[in-house]
Amino acid sequence: MTAAKIKITTPLSGSVIKGLSRGDSVSLSGVLYTARDAAHARLVEMLARHETMPFDFEGAAVYYAGPSPARPGAATGSIGPTTSGRMDSYSPTLIAAGLKVMIGKGLRNSSVKEAIVKHGGVYLAATGGAAALIARSVKASEVIAFPELGAEAIRRLEVEDFPAIVAIDSEGNDIYERGGRTK
Repeated sequence: MTAAKIKITTPLSGSVIKGLSRGDSVSLSGVLYTARDAAHARLVEMLARHETMPFDFEGAAVYYAGPSPARPGAATGSIGPTTSGRMDSYSPTLIAAGLKVMIGKGLRNSSVKEAIVKHGGVYLAATGGAAALIARSVKASEVIAFPELGAEAIRRLEVEDFPAIVAIDSEGNDIYERGGRTK
């Protein structure tokens, strides 16, 4: 089956997520939230204390990135994906709490894939090494939580035509596995 090229806008509904297949190329517009491992650890701690999250997980997309400082007139500096495996110990908890869309690079472990399937999520891959190009998709950026973490603070990004590929779809089909199923 040939992969589709799909325009999607956040927040993503369950039906949009279910309509995405491994290998589909997506152009994402709307709001993304940046969060890396330090922020993930804090989010999991907040969940354990039953605290309110800094953003609504419903339909939200989290981009595993820490942008470099913006040049004058730009919303952000280079903003490439970080290795997703660094978030694997936290992701199943956040997925169970309602987070369904994650964007990063590289493989995910079996517990993340199981949580994606169980809770109807999706993992998108952004192109590593294309940080300056990806920055062109960011139209606005503001820190919304954990400013003391610097580049690892949670940021709210407004993006237009952010390029990504469906790496793991809601059925667990994984582009990193040879011979994996397609819908």
